Amino acid sequence: MADRLAGKVAIVTGSTSGIGADVARVFAAEGAKVVVTGRRQDRGDAIVAEIEEAGGEASFCRADIAEPDDCDAIVDHACATFGGIDVLVNNAGIFPRSEFEESTPEFWDTMFDVNVRSVWLLCRAAARSMRERGGGSIINMGTGNAFNRAGGRLFIYGCSKSALYGMTMKLAGMLAGDRIRVNWVTVGWVLTEKEYEIQEAEGRDAESLAASAERLPMGRFNTERDNAYGCLFLASDEAAAVTASNLNISAGLCIHI
Repeated sequence: MADRLAGKVAIVTGSTSGIGADVARVFAAEGAKVVVTGRRQDRGDAIVAEIEEAGGEASFCRADIAEPDDCDAIVDHACATFGGIDVLVNNAGIFPRSEFEESTPEFWDTMFDVNVRSVWLLCRAAARSMRERGGGSIINMGTGNAFNRAGGRLFIYGCSKSALYGMTMKLAGMLAGDRIRVNWVTVGWVLTEKEYEIQEAEGRDAESLAASAERLPMGRFNTERDNAYGCLFLASDEAAAVTASNLNISAGLCIHI
């Protein structure tokens, strides 16, 4: 086991599958005590068991971040179980599609409740513990849709992530004096389990996705592990002076001048 996160306590939201699960695995392998969160008890228990079998330490907190009380409960769980919080990875998010002119206020509210409000609530609660411990690292998982001109079916999703980017920069400035670093990761095209479901629903099979990969700047999709390693750097003391950054892990897909 390595020790780049030895002695640190990390919360990783949405860590019962996909990118979040791999972040939890990598953090635990590097010595962190990890709080795994999500709505699916069976998936959460499985990730914790996997981490423990590999020699790591983890605990599962079942929560729905769309519920404000659950956001506080995640932080309370981390403090009660492991004594505090050093790292918060706001990975959980939703990305359903809806045509611009057919979208409802309820659709907008749900997107912002999960992708924006929950992050604010979690950061607000976690910052208290981080101050007591002399600082910390908050990592917000983003997307190139926050910056590009894509609209249509991804318009509201893009708006929610643009709001999250703005919040990231505001928090970075506000919390710098407490040595709480706040950074953003631009995630590229990762074929997670959920992404496969969406692509299949839109008529794309494995063959067409393989053809799409060939057209990407580096000729491949991103992976969960690509993003996990980026989060590892931002969570570690190696990034002690890094805040308000946009760590672009999109394999060249999202480039902004």
